[in-house]
Amino acid sequence: MVKRSISVDGGRRGSIDPHADAALAKMGYASELPRNLSMLSVLGMSFAIMAVPFGLSTTMYITLTDGQSVTILWGWVLVSLISLCIAASLAEICAVYPTAGGVYYWSAMLSTREWAPIASWVTGWLTLVGNWTVTLSINFSGGQLILSAISLWDEDFVPTTWQTILMFWAVMLICMSVNIFGAKYLDLINKICIYWTATSVIVILITLLSMADNKRSGAFVFSHYDASASGWPSGWAFFVGLLQAAYTLTGYGMVAAMCEEVQNPEREVPKAIVLSVAAAGVTGVIYLIPILFVLPDVQMLLDVANGQPIGLLFKTVTGSAGGGFGLLFLILGILFFAGIGALTAASRCTYAFARDGAIPGSRLWKKVDKRFDIPLWALVLSTAVDCLLGLIYFGSSAAFNSFTGVATICLSTSYGMPILVSVLRGRRAVANSTFSLGKFGYAINVAMLGWICLAVILFCMPVSLPVEAAKMNYASVVFAGFALISLAWYFIRGRKNFTGPPVPKDVAPGEEVVVPGMATVESNYDRNGDVEQKVLQETAGPTVSGKKSS
Repeated sequence: MVKRSISVDGGRRGSIDPHADAALAKMGYASELPRNLSMLSVLGMSFAIMAVPFGLSTTMYITLTDGQSVTILWGWVLVSLISLCIAASLAEICAVYPTAGGVYYWSAMLSTREWAPIASWVTGWLTLVGNWTVTLSINFSGGQLILSAISLWDEDFVPTTWQTILMFWAVMLICMSVNIFGAKYLDLINKICIYWTATSVIVILITLLSMADNKRSGAFVFSHYDASASGWPSGWAFFVGLLQAAYTLTGYGMVAAMCEEVQNPEREVPKAIVLSVAAAGVTGVIYLIPILFVLPDVQMLLDVANGQPIGLLFKTVTGSAGGGFGLLFLILGILFFAGIGALTAASRCTYAFARDGAIPGSRLWKKVDKRFDIPLWALVLSTAVDCLLGLIYFGSSAAFNSFTGVATICLSTSYGMPILVSVLRGRRAVANSTFSLGKFGYAINVAMLGWICLAVILFCMPVSLPVEAAKMNYASVVFAGFALISLAWYFIRGRKNFTGPPVPKDVAPGEEVVVPGMATVESNYDRNGDVEQKVLQETAGPTVSGKKSS
């Protein structure tokens, strides 16, 4: 049997972490992308993808319908705590397997050899669709928000379907262009996002509280609950309204796709994942409380024709269209950071999955363009898929509900897959993680799996009842469509050729795979000994000194 040769390409532009490159080689991949991102940059990117003020603003109609203050504020606090636990669970695994494949790779490595291909295939498609649709939802709502600015001066303006689609495409094109021609500045862009967001929240807070003629009471802000506009039973409406917070706090796991562009990724990326969720949770509270104190008439906000009430809220409180636009401009700035960051992560996820042959046309999508040092064609594919999905808006005026729902469902379930496999296998692989959850690991993991199951049900629900065809939440339809594509491609090619992420297959029990510059770690047998042992017994030849002969 010939052993796999693993080499490390040290001559690539920008690669300045031989240890991380060697560790990546040990996981079966050559390092092709420059490691020029810092922990602060990845944190900024995660923070940008979640885009708290932007995400909460564009989905505010959901919570105004499904409970108002209690759902808005306490729903946010609840989902922030849940997301922090999920982020910690993912960080624990990321510290062991820091690769651009992210949850897709983790599911395979945590599984037995027998189940690794199907586990990675399912997780990979979930995270791929989740990355695409969260980018879609960010940029689509961004296009809507830009057009809503016109209504600050012309209250009768209602954008046509074509105007909305064209504005969405323009936002996508800008984000793609920045990812191509500004690739070397992504580190700086992600860092600027942190300061822009923090400054925006403070400016909005001060402006709203100082300029509002009328303020709500503390009782309204912290305890008012009214779900009468939803049509749902009062208690259930609260859970349906959690989509606002869950959608906003969804993208943190996407930054695992940047592991191959960070130095010391086993330490820096897990830290960035958890810190970004904590920062987002605090930012959301600071942003929401002032808004609730100055909240105008709720029905007036819900009657906004374009479904984006935040501009009207700003205009009403400041007393002028110019003042409203000034605050809205800060939110639009956050939009572009979010759109750029989400498209970056989506392209890297596409590249990583194509690298293992799991997407039709993988040979093209896995190429790294040496002019820009990015997976250019994966970026183009991600942009094209989102632009095409945006056409759903022609059939449903509530298309944004579908985009947010399917993004939340796919990303949540993709996060749950490696956590589930880890729990089923006794959490052995993460026992020595540098980001260990310790004795609380089981409880946290199981509780998070329960929440993810509930979330899948919740986020297929329409925001309100009764439901018309144009107002329906088509998240389940979009989800089923991609599931059929994945299933069809699996039977066409995957079941014959897809073996999951590359890992050494000829490692005997106790044998080490030595990579220059990398300290030896546990063997494949130690991680998945049950199946590997069976394979070795069937294929092993004579051994010398405990090692299989080549």
